Amino acid sequence: MTDNTEAPEAQEPEQQEQKKPVLMERGEVGELAKTALLAVVIALIIRTFLFEPFNIPSTSMKPTLLVGDYLFVYKPAYGYSRYSFPFGIAPIEGRVWGKEPQRGDIMVFNLPRQNGINLIKRLIGLPGDQIQMINGRLYINGEIVPREFVRTFDEDKSKDDLEGRQNGIVKTTEYIETLPGGIIHTIYEETDDQPLDNTGILTVPEGHYFMMGDNRDNSRDSRAQEEVGFVPFENIVGRADFLFFSTNHYAALYEIWKWPWSIRYERFFMDLDPVRPAGQPAPPSDGKSEG
Repeated sequence: MTDNTEAPEAQEPEQQEQKKPVLMERGEVGELAKTALLAVVIALIIRTFLFEPFNIPSTSMKPTLLVGDYLFVYKPAYGYSRYSFPFGIAPIEGRVWGKEPQRGDIMVFNLPRQNGINLIKRLIGLPGDQIQMINGRLYINGEIVPREFVRTFDEDKSKDDLEGRQNGIVKTTEYIETLPGGIIHTIYEETDDQPLDNTGILTVPEGHYFMMGDNRDNSRDSRAQEEVGFVPFENIVGRADFLFFSTNHYAALYEIWKWPWSIRYERFFMDLDPVRPAGQPAPPSDGKSEG
């Protein structure tokens, strides 16, 4: 007579193998968590010490920067201060490894009059410079800054304002402005008699800088002494380096389904350094080739 009592026992290992859960083992879950944590730490290090992303919410830097542009700010360009770090938490006095900014640089800085707000403008005045606006014309150290007429066109304000606060067509003039040292960039002007088109002589203090927007009649900047004023070296976050994404602001960065109709592909990886004469020292290296 055949003994079948061992048959169920022989099937047990196979049944146990089949019942083993498909889910990852506890050790695998732990490794995945470690990898994710490491990725977050690396991203935070890059954001803090190398490149930090910013987006453009206003028209103050048109035509150089448009609403819906996304750019990287290069942190090591001028060294580090407490404003280089999230929420200004680093216990740093002044700047470490500080490097002097160059006239014409586009930079992000913490608003001196209201901590926690970052602005992006172009550096116009260095320490000791005397800056003045007379009938819409920029003077640096008593010399008028040359500007060359490019065109006059009708600008539709409503295209840059989804909330409907601005509307109508405004006649706008585009100029090429040449700063001292031959640094060239483009500006917009609507008229030469706006509130900030005439100022007294503003002498930039030591350790401070004078910032202006390229869209001169639509920018609150160092000309508005009570709102922005001179910017301390310590308050500079970094130099605007290049665009990595741009949308016509009808699609947010996460609204992938709208990208085909909203992305401005021609602006991807656009270099934001101003045009400088040959032989002038280049900005601190960030690993990119010259544009």
